[in-house]
Amino acid sequence: MNAYKSRQDVPSEHTWDLRDIFGDMEEWEDQFKKVEASIDEIRAFQGNIHSSGDLLAYLKKGEEVSSLFQPLYAYCRLQLDLDTRDSEAQSLLDRASRLSVQLSEARSFFMPFLLSLEEETLKRFISEQESLGYFEESLLESYRYRQHVLTGEQEELLSKLGEALAVPGKTFNMMNNADIKFGDVTDQDGRKVELTRGMYSKLMEDENRGVRKEAYQAYYQPYKQLKNSIASTLAGNIKNNAVLSKIRKYPTSLEKALFGDKVPKIVYENLIESTKNHIAPLHSYNALRKELLGLDTLAPYDQSVDLVKGVKREISFDEAYETMLKALSPLGDDYIENLRSFKEKRYIDVWETPGKRSGAYNLGLYGVHPFVLLNHRNDLNSLFTLAHEMGHAMHSYYSSKQQPRISAGYSIFVAEVASTVNEVLLIRHLLSESKEKDLKKYLLNHFIDQFKGTFFTQVMFAEFEKITHELAEEGKPLNAEVFNDIYEKLTKDYNGESLEICEEVKYGWTRIPHFYRPFYVYKYATGFASALYIADHLLHGGEGFQKDYLTFLQSGSSDYPLELLKKTGVDLSGPDPIDNALKQFKELVEEFLKLNE
Repeated sequence: MNAYKSRQDVPSEHTWDLRDIFGDMEEWEDQFKKVEASIDEIRAFQGNIHSSGDLLAYLKKGEEVSSLFQPLYAYCRLQLDLDTRDSEAQSLLDRASRLSVQLSEARSFFMPFLLSLEEETLKRFISEQESLGYFEESLLESYRYRQHVLTGEQEELLSKLGEALAVPGKTFNMMNNADIKFGDVTDQDGRKVELTRGMYSKLMEDENRGVRKEAYQAYYQPYKQLKNSIASTLAGNIKNNAVLSKIRKYPTSLEKALFGDKVPKIVYENLIESTKNHIAPLHSYNALRKELLGLDTLAPYDQSVDLVKGVKREISFDEAYETMLKALSPLGDDYIENLRSFKEKRYIDVWETPGKRSGAYNLGLYGVHPFVLLNHRNDLNSLFTLAHEMGHAMHSYYSSKQQPRISAGYSIFVAEVASTVNEVLLIRHLLSESKEKDLKKYLLNHFIDQFKGTFFTQVMFAEFEKITHELAEEGKPLNAEVFNDIYEKLTKDYNGESLEICEEVKYGWTRIPHFYRPFYVYKYATGFASALYIADHLLHGGEGFQKDYLTFLQSGSSDYPLELLKKTGVDLSGPDPIDNALKQFKELVEEFLKLNE
């Protein structure tokens, strides 16, 4: 694993070139001033939209300002993520965030104004101005929100509160990425080293159980110490969401979260119910893991160690990239050639460095290109993370290329499909290439663990969010003890009797950044279920299905997510995709059991 002490040590070809956005800070400042100056221009439209021409002028100005603001924000966010300790980048992001709030305030009059118009009046405006056709879908979609939009004054007030309402999430992010230190632990070679998140993942796979236990306890120690502070940020975030949902007249926080994607509540509830009804294979797998490791009790720090020895090897970043390209060949030559170019063009920041944001993501910037953040570790997990994030990047690339700005962005709901299809194609490729029994067992084990993390764990998280938001809506207390009890019970329910519930388990909620984006994680599970169906058809469905899938990637937000998915044959309004995924998991566990007899 490459352990770089500073960003200056990282080869430039493995870093972003942020000059693709702004050549220097002078350019950034010039563009900041342009956006700042445009705020008064936007405000001038308030009370002055009387005709189709006025409406068109406002909408064109709004899109122009958005096109200027998005690179401003992306530039400083990307800089800060490379080193969360960078005070200059923090200041830039603060400035951009304040500017965002000012823009939001200036625009806050528009939605109440739009919804005060009769729909017939709006349609007449559109018929009078041919150029309004570009905005037509977005304008008419706004009427779906009619009962949830407040008066102009109320909307402006909520906009002013935007920065304050974001504080819980920002506070957790700073604690989690910049402030928390895990101390020193013993590594694989018996040396005392500082524990990082990247190293933690590596140590959880170490064959020495003592090393794993020490790293696990050290990792959770700061979270346990900060449990009350983190409970305060999480409770604040949940209560903010519950109050805003009520203010905007949604029946529940969950229904507010689902409204934008037009996803029925039953999809969320069926996902949890179906998973819990078919949880037995996961319990069986945990029991097998305990048996194969020869343990009296299976601890949480035993869940990542390989069950098949002597197969694991180091995979360099270059090798990982080439393996990914081969695995994704069912997606066609255009997909592969574009994906190959992303590496050469420095769209990826590859290695973990001090202060760098943990995890991985893709940020697609319209008019520029995707930016992918990794913390690569030269192992199989990193290969899968690479395939996952490049799925997002190609989705951004295709949608930006084929869609106008207004519909180029896509819902997270479909985003997780594009990324997970790549992961499923990768594991299918690796399994088809494996000739040795032990290698096949190793890969099956990895696929099962991936399935567990991307599907079952995310459903458990989704149920945690549902329970905690319902408590907030009922006016019941939310604190560390309440969160502990809920999380501990869910961990038992999902993992079965084989897993030992040690002291640290109940603090699992303290370290999950996704909880600060309410009702987000269920989309990983629905995305995984959809991806299993799509990947199988890409492998066996011929060029026609490949074309359908690439059309899906090019669709951005041109339709609602469930409708876009139906074009690939996936219908999440019924139980079939979830049931198919759970059936496949059962078959994987059974195959793994047979290979271990």
